[in-house]
Amino acid sequence: MKDKFNKLTPQEEDVIVNKATEAPFTGEYDDFYEPGTFVCRRCNLPLFSSEAKFEAHCGWPAFDKSYPNALKKLPDPDGARIEIQCANCGAHLGHEFIGEELTPANVRECVNSLSLKFIQTDEALPEVIK
Repeated sequence: MKDKFNKLTPQEEDVIVNKATEAPFTGEYDDFYEPGTFVCRRCNLPLFSSEAKFEAHCGWPAFDKSYPNALKKLPDPDGARIEIQCANCGAHLGHEFIGEELTPANVRECVNSLSLKFIQTDEALPEVIK
């Protein structure tokens, strides 16, 4: 199955596979607001609509809603945070924060830009690699 995943750059692999975090305010989607869909960079699973993206002033793309069954949520080993992964391929996306009251949904999915690809509304979504 791994050979069917999209090819990753070393920096993308560090974040997606090794669970690193890109530096804040450096990702291509931090200050990006176009209509479309954010998909997993490794397997193309649709994760978030651009309508769910909001400015959290945290340095990473923030979403308050994901597509149904798109995310897997796991406690970090230290129990301090909740990691979010792509439900299809297990790619590390970032972390979930609840209770910050930044939006009515009261949730922030804080995602590394390197874990995402953006598909504009007028483009066809890629087929999910399984």
